[in-house]
Amino acid sequence: MTTTDSATASLTGDDVVLLDVTDRVATITINRPDARNALSSEVLAKIPEAMQRAERDADVDVMILTGTDPAFTAGLDLKELGSTGGNLDGSGADGSVNTHGVRGPFPKLTKPLIGAINGVAVTGGFELALNCDFLVASEHAKFGDTHARVGVMPGWGLTVLLPQAIGVRRAREMSFTGNFMLADEALRCGLVNHVVPHGELMAFTRQLAADIVGNEQDGVRQIRETYSAIATNDDDWETESRDGRAWRRSHFSPEKVAERRAKIQSRGQSQ
Repeated sequence: MTTTDSATASLTGDDVVLLDVTDRVATITINRPDARNALSSEVLAKIPEAMQRAERDADVDVMILTGTDPAFTAGLDLKELGSTGGNLDGSGADGSVNTHGVRGPFPKLTKPLIGAINGVAVTGGFELALNCDFLVASEHAKFGDTHARVGVMPGWGLTVLLPQAIGVRRAREMSFTGNFMLADEALRCGLVNHVVPHGELMAFTRQLAADIVGNEQDGVRQIRETYSAIATNDDDWETESRDGRAWRRSHFSPEKVAERRAKIQSRGQSQ
């Protein structure tokens, strides 16, 4: 791992989230490949930790979020969700503000965040992708919203961000059916900015990051803040949050998730 900050060196190849800083670009990698990078409580704590380190690092201008092959992330860890539901708590996945006081999965960021989508990005993983500034997809990328299949509600802004990206009718279809959208369709719909051969994903994304690094960074961050202010509708986020809280009180139970788990995984593998 190449790094310019000794604090980042504590994140090693054995961690569930990796942080590499090279040429003013911080690459944050979800690293649970055997679990398709499912979002456990540990992962959900370490992604913001890595982002905050990159945010504080004066030698970082741009962040990239990706996953260790074969997945970007399959979403909330259903094994944990079906036992304790603990990966909903504190992460903001239930529609509340997260432990950093922000709605969504990430802490407050000023630096651009590019999603490099190397495989499936499903449900909570799809929401992670939607909260990036823009996306580059491998030809292997797939996107899906299976909240209704799992029996949880969006909490990281999917019902706000997905219609912004692809239009409300396509968004409704994805959420109602749970069907996956492949990379080429995601490009046609405007969900992703580029689709590239799988082996070229990181090199291509790093080149885009280098193009950003070459600009005046105060200007980049102000433009990013302005885009965010224009695109963010607090009332819409509050509606999602309110409905998600009500659903959790009246309908969610880990036992129901556990009962559905095998069927959910089987359907996902068949798409």
